[in-house]
Amino acid sequence: QSCLCLAWSPPSCRRPEQQQVAAGYSDGTLRVFSVTRIAMELKMHPHRAALTALAYSADGQTILSGDKDGLVAVSRPCTGMTFHVLSDHQGALISTIQSTSKEYGDFGSEGADLWLAASSDQRAASSDQRISIWAADWPRGCCELVDWLSSPSPTLTEAPSHPPPCLVAFCPWDRALLVCAGLSMHPELVFYNLHQKQVVERIPLPFFAVSLSLSPGAHLVAVGFAERVLRLVDCQSGATRDLAGHDDVVQLCRFAPSAQLLFSVAHGDILVWEVMGHRASERALSSGPPPD
Repeated sequence: QSCLCLAWSPPSCRRPEQQQVAAGYSDGTLRVFSVTRIAMELKMHPHRAALTALAYSADGQTILSGDKDGLVAVSRPCTGMTFHVLSDHQGALISTIQSTSKEYGDFGSEGADLWLAASSDQRAASSDQRISIWAADWPRGCCELVDWLSSPSPTLTEAPSHPPPCLVAFCPWDRALLVCAGLSMHPELVFYNLHQKQVVERIPLPFFAVSLSLSPGAHLVAVGFAERVLRLVDCQSGATRDLAGHDDVVQLCRFAPSAQLLFSVAHGDILVWEVMGHRASERALSSGPPPD
């Protein structure tokens, strides 16, 4: 079996020596490892299909896992038990799961967790992209749907059997916003307000996105493309900068928690970019070899 997805436990919920990483495998198993002991602490089998996305809850006591058949399982690593399974995305591969905290009673729901799942249904008869947003009170075992977004998958003449993925993330600088790519028929970033339940901004892109990351510091979004380009977008000024140097599809991009580094992955290469300031200017980024 192969490891297909990873998730780190929230650092604020545990002492450094208790840091964990959860890994999802192609055989449907979920394994939890101790980072300091470099040892497996738990193995569960919440899925029959391959796991494709993972996330810890905001308090680190719950793990959400999604598989290629569209099922989302909710498990407690302290007991090794799966206590909830959601089938709303059934038939569509889960591409993203993310969890964040919310105020009690926000969005008209109890609990302190807000989480989302994004999926792509690539069957010829019903190709579409789906995003569901949920409010949860995991200690009580409660989970309530807050919103549901869907759109037909874009039709690509170059690779009709591989539509772009549905990418979505909670906005770090405005918790009421979702930032989405792949949720429209055109290449663009879509900003969706969960309170207003409508799109409040669109930023055009040159190509359909294959990877997405939002800076936890400045109002910056990094977008990777199959065309071997990484674009940095300043959401305040609208300025953009395209970063070359990739020899293949920019399949992954991630801001570091410090917001001062940006990592991009193209095939077997990892590029490290230094982010300086809050704008996408010529001096905002510099590339360099990965740190030792």
